[in-house]
Amino acid sequence: MEKVRESSIGAFAVQCGKCEKWRLIPTQEEYEEIRANFIEKPWFCDDQYNVDCDDPADIELDNTRTWVIDKPNLPKSPAGFERGMTIRSDYRRMDVFYRAPGGKKVRSPADVEKFLEANPEHKAAGVSVADFKFITPKIMENTIPEGVVGSSQKRMKMDDDFIDDM
Repeated sequence: MEKVRESSIGAFAVQCGKCEKWRLIPTQEEYEEIRANFIEKPWFCDDQYNVDCDDPADIELDNTRTWVIDKPNLPKSPAGFERGMTIRSDYRRMDVFYRAPGGKKVRSPADVEKFLEANPEHKAAGVSVADFKFITPKIMENTIPEGVVGSSQKRMKMDDDFIDDM
């Protein structure tokens, strides 16, 4: 079995639909709101208070940190639940989980169903298995640390077809 380690997300960022600069988003909740509507409502620098496309990028896509790119239009986490991710020690892939109220982790639709059966108040509040998406983000391989065993370390580029490939 592969070793999986808990990973913290250092920052949430989105790319401007006009200038393509990366902007930091202060909270996971705000990031999820942007991601949930990204195709219908692309994000632009001027959507953020006191920032426009003429300002320098907040962060650069480089190999000073490992970058992962979420698929656009994933729904926000249900109220009271928080989406989390772990990265495998070989950086080959990530695993997605949700932390339920009370701290329990649910790692699959089957786990969600068991949780909802054991906690009918959430089901009564309208939470369903369909509200949880376990789609994993794409790890940008050119940002994986040097020397990681099992990683291909091949260089990837982001192009217009990137979202279609996910």
